[in-house]
Amino acid sequence: MLEMRPDCERCGCDLPAEAPGAFICSFECTFCAPCTEALDDLCPNCGGELVDRPTRAKAQHEKAPPSTRRHFKGR
Repeated sequence: MLEMRPDCERCGCDLPAEAPGAFICSFECTFCAPCTEALDDLCPNCGGELVDRPTRAKAQHEKAPPSTRRHFKGR
């Protein structure tokens, strides 16, 4: 099951699990669409391809809650 990280690792913007617009690599590093475009669809952490993250229906959040741990480190 995907961790569904709640924020962009590059800019810190919110990326709700139920909303489109998040991109992940095979290690689940997570970025917003503008940052993914700026990164040429390549993860700066592992060099892997960034692809659309699927959404998780809000009705499933109780059974399979998305992560609340933020990964943005700030610059």
